[in-house]
Amino acid sequence: MSKDANGLFTATDITGLTLRNRLAVAPMTRVSASEDGTATETMARYYERFARGGFGLLVTEGIYTDQAFAQGYLRQPGITNEAQSEAWRPVVDAVHRHGARIFAQLMHAGAISQGNRFRDTTVGPSAVQPKGHQMEFYYGKGAYPMPTAMTEEQIADTIEGFATSAARAVAAGFDGIEIHGANGYLIDQFLTDYANRRDDRWGGDMRRRTTLVRAVFDAVRATVPAGVPVGVRISQGKVNDFGHKWAGREQDAEAIFGTLAEAGASYLHVTEHKVWEPAFEGGRDSLVALARRYAPHVTLIANGGVQDVARAQEVMAAGADIVALGKAALANPDFPNRVRAEREVTAFDPAILGPIANIKSSELAA
Repeated sequence: MSKDANGLFTATDITGLTLRNRLAVAPMTRVSASEDGTATETMARYYERFARGGFGLLVTEGIYTDQAFAQGYLRQPGITNEAQSEAWRPVVDAVHRHGARIFAQLMHAGAISQGNRFRDTTVGPSAVQPKGHQMEFYYGKGAYPMPTAMTEEQIADTIEGFATSAARAVAAGFDGIEIHGANGYLIDQFLTDYANRRDDRWGGDMRRRTTLVRAVFDAVRATVPAGVPVGVRISQGKVNDFGHKWAGREQDAEAIFGTLAEAGASYLHVTEHKVWEPAFEGGRDSLVALARRYAPHVTLIANGGVQDVARAQEVMAAGADIVALGKAALANPDFPNRVRAEREVTAFDPAILGPIANIKSSELAA
């Protein structure tokens, strides 16, 4: 192993949970669950490959949290009942057999749901037409439907859905919980100025727009045991608005990261297209650096565009404790083992995500 890679292979911990190294697998939607939302043997084998390949931490794809409006994609896995919870146990056990940790990412799609077996309508913070178009490689087609503005009762049900799903995830053996507050899904919609036009306690300036993510975090934190890490994923860009930036720039970053640090988040998982680049035009600091500034004592996971050791080291130098790989992990499910053995890293082939982004048999062959 080269001297440059040494830092990636030191152990670390998230609020007492030990990780064998600083390399994680980022959450990636793979639409490979059963139609009823249960995890499958194919999924167990898929996640096991990353654990066997040497990653210290795996974060699952987004798991829907209720049987109302949370589901975002056909064949997305859920954790809304005992059967779905139990279906995750073989996945978790397969990962643990190889010494890795696995966190459940809990997700509510909100206004950009494009496939929900429980509802044929969508909800969001406000009745605002979502930008962009549904993603065909996730079984979508055409424009997103117009959502209806969530009622107080629906918001309360959503918060409860996150909390009860977190409890089920812990019961299934997951090591930690990640709340999906990024990429344009419901919690991110509440953080976004143009999507959240509410004039009640859930809307207003950025500090007020953090009310939902804080409420979800508090409910999950109160539900799971104290030793279970609970973190939040945050981004500026969205699957339906790739280049979005926070209008308040660093002031918004301070509001979001500061709120979550004050709440007691175990970690923050920040993601950008190129996570090492300046967060704002004309600025200097990356989103990683801003998260480190405004949440100085919180473990920081960084994800976005990292394909090699040199870039991973650069991101860690900016303040990240852990680097999460997406495309690079798909191309190299044994990325940590390859780096340690000084073997060449394979370039990512986009064909793996087409025409549907489900798990291919070729991924499980080796």
